[in-house]
Amino acid sequence: MRAGCVHLPVVSSEGTTLDRPVFTGRRWWLPSAVADELDPGGARRPGRPRRTARDWLVDVSCFLLAVGIGLAAADSVRHEPHTPHPLIVADQLLGLPACAAVWLRRRHPLALAVAMVPVGFVSNTAGGAGVVALFTLAVHRPFRYVAWVGGATLALVPVSSWLRPDPDLPYAGVVAFSAVFLLSVVGWGMFVRSKRQLMLSLRDRARRAETEARLRAEQAQRLAREAIAREMHDVLAHRLTLLSVHAGALEFRPDAPREEVARAAGVIRESAHEALQDLREIIGVLRAGDADDAGRPQPTLGALDALVAESREAGMKVLLTGQVSDPADVPAVVGRTAYRIAQEGLTNARKHAPGTEVTVSVTGGPGQGLAVRVHNPAPEGEVPHVPGSGQGLIGLTERATLAGGTLRHGPTPEGGFTVEARLPWGRGSGGPG
Repeated sequence: MRAGCVHLPVVSSEGTTLDRPVFTGRRWWLPSAVADELDPGGARRPGRPRRTARDWLVDVSCFLLAVGIGLAAADSVRHEPHTPHPLIVADQLLGLPACAAVWLRRRHPLALAVAMVPVGFVSNTAGGAGVVALFTLAVHRPFRYVAWVGGATLALVPVSSWLRPDPDLPYAGVVAFSAVFLLSVVGWGMFVRSKRQLMLSLRDRARRAETEARLRAEQAQRLAREAIAREMHDVLAHRLTLLSVHAGALEFRPDAPREEVARAAGVIRESAHEALQDLREIIGVLRAGDADDAGRPQPTLGALDALVAESREAGMKVLLTGQVSDPADVPAVVGRTAYRIAQEGLTNARKHAPGTEVTVSVTGGPGQGLAVRVHNPAPEGEVPHVPGSGQGLIGLTERATLAGGTLRHGPTPEGGFTVEARLPWGRGSGGPG
């Protein structure tokens, strides 16, 4: 008869719902110690676990077994011709409380087994209780206790058989049978204990596997959220910066010529349209759950010309130098990282150094690596403060590290700012990733 499990929903700290196996089988058929350990969530009651129906059945059986062996031994003792009557009475009087003490075997297995050693040596009627106590000790306590108590009991067998010989069996036969019987009882108890320990160890391994799976799921979710946050920053920051710059120009120059106002308004409208389009794509990725199959293809190094052209149309001065001969040969991950670095560099230059000429340089080849450099000189005059937390540069550093490269950024002695990255480009790599 086997216990069953069902999977109950468990909500993790990240808000995800996981299926966790919970023991809901026939609890009454398990030992109380095992059933208590298998309680879902490890919510164990304080104190000794309550007996299950199986425990009551086993305890009643052990008690009846002890009484049955005791009655058979008492009848045998009465027919021993060389045993004094007072010793026969004492034998039976010791057997009665010994059989009653069997009900304490779960609460005090070691104490009961130790007490049964001298009692069983004196009283044959208590032999059944001693066997039950030794079996209980082997089930509930480690082997070192069983070895001491069982060894003492086994050592007293030859002495007891010599002092009170069996009238029907030879001395050697009695000693051999008693030794084999005691060893069988101990072996059976140790087998039951090892089976229970195996069940509990499998339970613990299952719980650890569930915990590790939950942690892996939460970590994967956190990494996915961080990747989405980086992507949203990289995609939207460029567009929103165009909106901020041109809206600020219209605010500070309300008397600008109509042509400039119209051009700025057109850039604002186009940037807002592109930002909304990118935002829809990101939301589509979130809903689809697969970034590779949703939205437009991710930009690679081949889209760098379009990025520079877009920045020039927005009024920036951008000089693109040292491009690779065939951007399609650049690995997709490396090309995408290089594109994001150039995009973030142009965005930062537009925000913090407007009016300056930004130089974007991309050089390298297979086996040499790909070098990306974005540099802008110091701006002329005072630049209005533009909100920013530097998260873009932190995200770029992480992107470059994940791609196997490095990224450095910082101000130059002349007051400008430079972003430099070195990305891997091995021989034979390339094509779409």
